[in-house]
Amino acid sequence: MKTDIKVFFLWRHLNKLRWLIMSLVFFMLVFLPFVHVYQTYVASFSYDLLTQSEKQLFDIMEAVTSPFVTDPASQLDAIKGNTWSGNFFGYKISDPLAVAGQMAASISVYWPFFLSGLIPIILTIIFGRFFCGWICPANFLYELNTALSLWLQKMGIRAGKRHFDRRLKYLVLALGLGVSAMTGSVLVSMIYPPAIVGREIYFSIALGGFGAGLVFFVLTLLFDLLVSRRGFCRYVCPGGALYSLLGHFRLFRIKRIVENCNDCAKCNAVCEFGLDPLRDDFGQECNNCAACIAICPTDALTFNLSIKDKENQGPGHLGKKYQQQNSQLPEDKNATT
Repeated sequence: MKTDIKVFFLWRHLNKLRWLIMSLVFFMLVFLPFVHVYQTYVASFSYDLLTQSEKQLFDIMEAVTSPFVTDPASQLDAIKGNTWSGNFFGYKISDPLAVAGQMAASISVYWPFFLSGLIPIILTIIFGRFFCGWICPANFLYELNTALSLWLQKMGIRAGKRHFDRRLKYLVLALGLGVSAMTGSVLVSMIYPPAIVGREIYFSIALGGFGAGLVFFVLTLLFDLLVSRRGFCRYVCPGGALYSLLGHFRLFRIKRIVENCNDCAKCNAVCEFGLDPLRDDFGQECNNCAACIAICPTDALTFNLSIKDKENQGPGHLGKKYQQQNSQLPEDKNATT
């Protein structure tokens, strides 16, 4: 019993860990462009020629990085890039959609780049659509957008709740890769929020401006806010489609413990992707964010190793429906007798 309590305690706090990881990823996307600018200043040996604001940036970055590196021009290259493709201490790692887009655009396989996407692919096969819920910098902003939506609803402004066919995003993925193949350019990245967020943050910090991607991303926020809750991730995102396909038979998935369930439906209400944990319907769309586990008042949700979800187990044993059904069983038996 003590072991079970300890395990549930850990699961319930995974959502906090997830927010910490997403915050760190977003911080990294903001910090790395400043590192790049600082390295440019160092390499140019032009401190005296910098403007006052540039000198302030130089001094701050020097104070932050000097305890860790002695040669910032080269040693700070240990971490470069963003969530689309990056270099981490010599290991190149890429988003599987970046790999698929490159393969489609070149109509060939560049094996070094393909291997850079291998670890994310393997992790997705094990953990499912985890990138969407645990790493994606756009998801960080989308979930804040959901909080804004709830705040607007309290003010009497109704948020969009329209539903569309989830298969639409698979069509978007196919069309994006098809257009990339026809044009020879990885155009799918133009409508992929994680790639857009990384680019726009870099443009704003390193180049002092924004690209057209910012307009597109703001439109996705408005779509989620006014038309359909998390609509872009659910119905349009090509990366979400690819991760869902790769994670269809994921090994690590959430399971409902029907004996502990009281049918409160809080798990359904909190699910950003509109899934149905109350009826054991997680499917390949689930990103294992653990929000449903964190909000469950009876510890009725946990993680499980399995290649498929359980079939609908019926009403929770602590709920009124199940208890009413079972209280009627003796009367039914007496009537039959």
